[in-house]
Amino acid sequence: MKEIFIEDTLKFINKRVTLYGWVWNFRDHGKLIFFDLKDRSGILQAVIDSTNPGFQILKKSKYGALKVEGIIQKRPENLINPKIKTGEIELKVEKLEVLSSSLIPPFPLETEGYEISEELRLKYRYLDLRRERLFRNLLYRHKTILFIRNWLTERGFIEIETPILTKSTPEGARDYVVPSRLYPGKFYALPQSPQQYKQLLMIAGFEKYFQIARCFRDEDPRGDRQPEFTQLDIEISWVEDQEEILSLIENLYLDLVKELFPEKKITKVPFPRLKYQEVIEKYKTDKPDLRENKNDPNELAFAFIVDFPMFEWKETEKRWDAVHHPFVKIKRTGTKKDLIEKLEKEPQSLFAFQYDFVCNGYEIGGGSLRETDIDILIKVFEVMGNKKEDIEKKFGHLIEAFKYGVPPHGGIAPGIDRFLMVIFNEPSIREVIAFPKTGEGQDLMMNSPDNLDEEKLKELKIKIID
Repeated sequence: MKEIFIEDTLKFINKRVTLYGWVWNFRDHGKLIFFDLKDRSGILQAVIDSTNPGFQILKKSKYGALKVEGIIQKRPENLINPKIKTGEIELKVEKLEVLSSSLIPPFPLETEGYEISEELRLKYRYLDLRRERLFRNLLYRHKTILFIRNWLTERGFIEIETPILTKSTPEGARDYVVPSRLYPGKFYALPQSPQQYKQLLMIAGFEKYFQIARCFRDEDPRGDRQPEFTQLDIEISWVEDQEEILSLIENLYLDLVKELFPEKKITKVPFPRLKYQEVIEKYKTDKPDLRENKNDPNELAFAFIVDFPMFEWKETEKRWDAVHHPFVKIKRTGTKKDLIEKLEKEPQSLFAFQYDFVCNGYEIGGGSLRETDIDILIKVFEVMGNKKEDIEKKFGHLIEAFKYGVPPHGGIAPGIDRFLMVIFNEPSIREVIAFPKTGEGQDLMMNSPDNLDEEKLKELKIKIID
């Protein structure tokens, strides 16, 4: 007796097997019941007749999780189903055991699912994930991450995890904060990215770092955003030319697409390097869709956008802010003194070694060379409206570390979720994440965010103000 996956049953014609799975479809023909058995590998038609003791058990259970034993046999020619891999065979059931009974699912699972309310799908996400489309998305998410890990490791990169509980610093978006029980009134922050940690790893001498990093940003909702998301985080030492990083990413994605998504056609190789000002003038966006045929679902138009302004004016706050983040290296046209003078008098004139990675009209990554001069870095923080005492308080650890010999370095962080959303032509990154939040940041399955009970609030020294 063999316990096997459904996809393996084609190798066992006229042999007895044991299979596990869910009832996917149920068709009662009186003295015969035909049902589809599904596991993660596929679907197989099974048939049981009324003389079998399991017949009545199956009639009552219908949609449960089963263990079945029987003979794999060929279907009659006129009953072959070309739509599934196992369409030429079926299982003649000899024994059937209901391992767990089931209610009727609240929505069909055999469809693509787009026609069903997303709120309902997310409430019952554990059922929605049985859908073939979502299983494919998550399977290839796994394969993509595995490919990236192996590819970078072969090229001398070391994967290092950085903390999830960290410090709140001004990096662009709002932080998610976590109260400390041991230090009442003080808070950790969840990382918007591992930005400072990966720079500290360069000072530590690791030289080639990467991480499949979880990041958290309290941003306004959008189809290509989530409160928590995953990015490939990369940092490299001894880099003085951004082209080294762009070429690395280009080669990674060329190999990745060729290996896992060979049906995809890449519009242009090498990927175009386009200046920010030029794409804004020509396309009215900094993430242009460069596909030759936008109706072709298998076309991928990658590009790098370079030469971004260092600062942008925040009208509501009446201050300058970094377009990317404060740690970006500024393009120099004179001496250090000249640069400091420009920072003080005309920050709008400065450009940065910053680059975005775009595909089919989406920004799927961004990075930069990093500023290693402490004086310039402090001046950038001042331009952004930070007082000297606040700079020391928020970034003193980084400034102190820079005093111990910081190598020239740079990095990039392509998003895993957005890339897969583009690859599969999905309308939202929620379709490539196992347990996503809604557009409003709610988990309808776990019912979060939720209230804390009074005891926990007291323990944390927190009072809720209506």
